[in-house]
This record gives sequence, structure tokens and C-alpha cells, in this order.
Amino acid sequence: MATSLDDFFKISQRGSSVAREVRGGVVTFLTMAYVIVLNPIILAGVPDVEGNFLGGGAIDGSGFATIAACTALIAGVLSIVMGVAANFPLAIATGLGLNAFVAYSVASQMTWADAMGLVVLEGLIILILVLTGFRKAVFDAVPTQLKTAIAVGIGLFITLIGLVDAGFVRTSGLAAPPIGMGVSNKLVGWPVLVFCIALLVMIALHARKVPGAILIGIAFGTVLAGLVQALTDTPASMGDATSKGWNLNVPSWPDTLFAKPDFSLLGDFNLLGGFDRVGFVAACLLVFTLLLADFFDTMGTMTAVGAEGGLNDSDGTPPNAQRILIVDSVAAAAGGAAGVSSNTSYIESAAGVGDGARTGLASVVTGVLFLLSTLAAPLVQHIPNEAAVPALVLVGFLMMSQVKDIDWSDDEIAIPAFLTIALMPFTYSITAGIGAGFIAYVLLKAVKGKANQVHVLMWVVAALFVVYFSIDPLTRWLT
Repeated sequence: MATSLDDFFKISQRGSSVAREVRGGVVTFLTMAYVIVLNPIILAGVPDVEGNFLGGGAIDGSGFATIAACTALIAGVLSIVMGVAANFPLAIATGLGLNAFVAYSVASQMTWADAMGLVVLEGLIILILVLTGFRKAVFDAVPTQLKTAIAVGIGLFITLIGLVDAGFVRTSGLAAPPIGMGVSNKLVGWPVLVFCIALLVMIALHARKVPGAILIGIAFGTVLAGLVQALTDTPASMGDATSKGWNLNVPSWPDTLFAKPDFSLLGDFNLLGGFDRVGFVAACLLVFTLLLADFFDTMGTMTAVGAEGGLNDSDGTPPNAQRILIVDSVAAAAGGAAGVSSNTSYIESAAGVGDGARTGLASVVTGVLFLLSTLAAPLVQHIPNEAAVPALVLVGFLMMSQVKDIDWSDDEIAIPAFLTIALMPFTYSITAGIGAGFIAYVLLKAVKGKANQVHVLMWVVAALFVVYFSIDPLTRWLT
């Protein structure tokens, strides 16, 4: 069995082992399992234009379980497909940020079924772009050092995600600065202490080159969180920037380990309903916004994950890039068809790669755990973010090390690289960072009389990003 797995996934060829792949897959699952809880929170409490709540619930979140089950199901199936079809350690789940856009900007103008129909349409368009070779051609047209900057920027981005999810960094309302350490520049509450201790343990294990350092650190953090909760009875903060509580999940032993999942959202979409509801131009602009975010998020994510695992070629391209993009495109449409918003590749996969994963077997393991979590959602929901997100901070450090490969003495690449790296964490958007970097790169080449050195597709993409950043005034003007 082990030999068959080795041959199919090329495990030994990539310098890994079955044990490392399984461990890496588990780590990736633990660092992104929060989506099972977070996606319902974002989607279940927002009414569509007719006042209906996704999942058939109400503002009290009674549709939570249905969305959670469908979220885990699609993430599991598509992560397995990614592992088998593309043999790449990249897991898939509902795209955060995209789901908020669908909830607050799309569903507010139409029914949930109409909104999910636009998501399906966007996924199908991206699939066509992949099959025609356009998406891969754009990826190949991006300069290697700019791809490196994307990976570094994502490293800082996931570090910030980890720090924010742990409560170490928080927003400070209208006061300056807009973000800071803890509350009023003081770390508050037991949960952030759990995060700090778990991170230090993880760093120490990594420095000692202990196999499974990240997974051990997560397990340690989970046990520590359970002990702290038993002694302090700390509540959940649920996004309260001044709270001393757990960011999302309260660590505890669930009353039941298994529950029958509800998949009633599957197939609940209306492909062209949005066009009837808001008109052709407005619907096209909504689809364009979804498409551009999906298009470039995945390009950046797969580059960063491949770079972290040493899998990319000399041009910064991951192995089986075309297959990766095909699966990701199918995932976007599948998420809409399942009623849980567009699914996309997750940068948290870098946590599993940081713990040794190098092949698609890790994605298969992550996918299987997502499928099992449809039955064991009560257990998954009781592992706190503070125990898992230290992995994102450590992996962010590992990805940041690639910054040395950028020529900082050359303004033509250094300034676009800087904007790419800086804007990803500061805007909380991979797409914004990539867009700013691409526009700056094309502009600098043009003003220095080197426009002929820019690939024609970079010109096209830069123009599209100008439209992307101008989407609000364009929408107001055209509608």
C-alpha cells in the first residue's frame, strides 16, 4: 500500500514520506478548519433582498449547521480532487473575503439563490479561461521576482491573520493607530496567553528540527487551552475588539461527537436570476469583481505554497500548474452550486507544507478530515483558533525568507515588489497586493521607455486591475 502511494504521488521523488504527508495534511486541516465555523457566521446572519436567511434559519443563526455541513463537504471533496488530479499539497475551502462580498454586496441586491448563481457563473468563466490556456499564460507572463514578492507578501498576510485571530493584534476603532497590540497596546485575556505560549513552543520545536513541530505545537496549544478554560471559564469574543475572550471557539469537550449532517443547500442556486434582479450591467460587474479576486488569489497562493515546499521550477511555476488551476476553477463553481459561496485554494496549506508535506497525499488527508468533520462538527468547533494560528505565524516567517531573492537595487522590480508585499497584509487582500504590484510594474517600465519588455498579457491584466480598483465609481456611473 505504501509503495503504491509512493509511486502515485511521487512521495520519495519529492523527498517526503507517507508519514510526513499525513502529518502535513492534518496540520493544514487544523489551521483552516475554522472555515467550518466562520463561513456560517458570515453567511447565516445576513438576509437577502427578500429578507430570507441562508440555510433557512434566522438572525439567531439557526441555519448555521446546514451551512457548516455543506462547507465541510465541498472543501473535503475538492481538496481530495486537488490532491489526486494535481498532486499538489493545496487544500480548498470557501474563500473568506469572497464570502463576505457575496453576503453583503451581492445577496443584498438579490436572493441567495440568485447570488450563488452568479458565483457558479464566475467559476465557469474562470474554467473556460483555464481550458483555453489564458489563465496559465498570464501566470507565465509574470516576472519571476514579482512572483517571489507575491509569496513574501502572502507570508506577511498569513502572519497578520494569525496575530489578529489570536487577539495579539486588534483594530482600535477610530483612534490612532488603526491597529495595535491587544487592547490599548496591552495584551489582555487568557486566550492570547495561550497563543503566545503555543507559538513559543512551536518556534522552539522548529529550531530543534523536531519532526511534526507545527502539529505538536497545535496539539499542545489545544490541551493548554482546555486547561485554561477549565480554570477560568472564559467566554467567546465573537469579533469584539475589546474582549478578553476566545476569538471564535471556546475550548471544551463537546456534548456529542457526532451528528447527522444537513446538506439541503446543495443545488440551491439560480444561474441567471441575478441578471433579472439587478440588470445585465450590474450583474456583469459583480461577476467581474468575483472573477478577478478568484483569478489572482489562487495564482499567488499556489506560487507561495510551491515556493515554501521547494516545488517551483526556475521560473517560479509550481508543478502541474494547469491542473491546479482547473481544479480551483471547478471549486469556485462547486461552492456556488452548494450554496456556500466560491471555493478557492487556501494559503493555510503552507502550514502543512511547512511541516513537511510535498505531494497531493497531504491534500487528500485534509479532504478526508473535512468530510469526517461533517459528522464530527461538534468536535471541530471546540478547537480554539488560539491553538492553531501560531502555525500561520511560523509559516509566515518561513515564507518571508524568500525576500532575499528580490533585487532591491532595481526600482523597476523593487517598488512593485514592495507594494505587493506591503499591501497584502495592510489591505487584508491578496488580490489588492497583486494588483498594485502589477500596475506599478507596467507603469515603471513604461515611464523608463522599456514598454516593449512588458509581456502583452501584463498590460491586459494591469488594465483589468485598474478597472477592479475603480469598480465602485464605475458601477455608479454605468448603473
